Amino acid sequence: MKWTHRSLHTLQRALRYRGFKASLSTIARLLRDRDFSLRTCRKNTAGTRHKDRDRQFRYLVRLRKLYRTQGWPVISVDTKKKELVGDFKNPGRSWRREDREVLDHDFPSWAVGRAIPHGVYDLAFDDGLVVVGTSHETPSFAVAAIRRWWLEVGRWRYFGKRRLLIEADAGGANAATKWEWKVALQRLADEFDLIITVTHYPPGASQWNPIDHRMFSLISATWAGEPLVS
Repeated sequence: MKWTHRSLHTLQRALRYRGFKASLSTIARLLRDRDFSLRTCRKNTAGTRHKDRDRQFRYLVRLRKLYRTQGWPVISVDTKKKELVGDFKNPGRSWRREDREVLDHDFPSWAVGRAIPHGVYDLAFDDGLVVVGTSHETPSFAVAAIRRWWLEVGRWRYFGKRRLLIEADAGGANAATKWEWKVALQRLADEFDLIITVTHYPPGASQWNPIDHRMFSLISATWAGEPLVS
């Protein structure tokens, strides 16, 4: 009976069926004395623990510090999960006088389209820009979002700076194995005469990418309980 989620009332009935009488508080105390409680699964065990993982992160931090010390731009990029556009439920709650009525099922065929948010987060200025695509998540789209940020923000904010550091995850459209990503970045570098350096976080360590906990998490919290209707 160890791995079960039975309530105290159910346990009490089971004990009574076997001839043992015990109150709910007694059952709870006996479980507590034996260190039993309702627990969840925790994602703490690393599937791949490389012997040089700490060395990898020290290199990433050292390179980031070098760029920021020199006043060179450092951006963190990633694609947030794709969203169906329409009256679909978005997790979370928000202050309202009445409940927001949404569709009872999330069928893609009912959606107006699919939104693909790609974010660019500027570490030095603690702000960012999100470009929302409507077709597919491709390396060309990811670089187009960076180009948009550079045109609207970067080239004015870092006027005269020729180096750019991009921190990205190991997978997705900006994976190190994608040739399209490398070709698109080279075109961007040629267009604006930039020296672009890309660092990838190791597999299973994408949660350490600054954009995840400095920008996307705040967007999710602000957006909670509000459907993406357009």
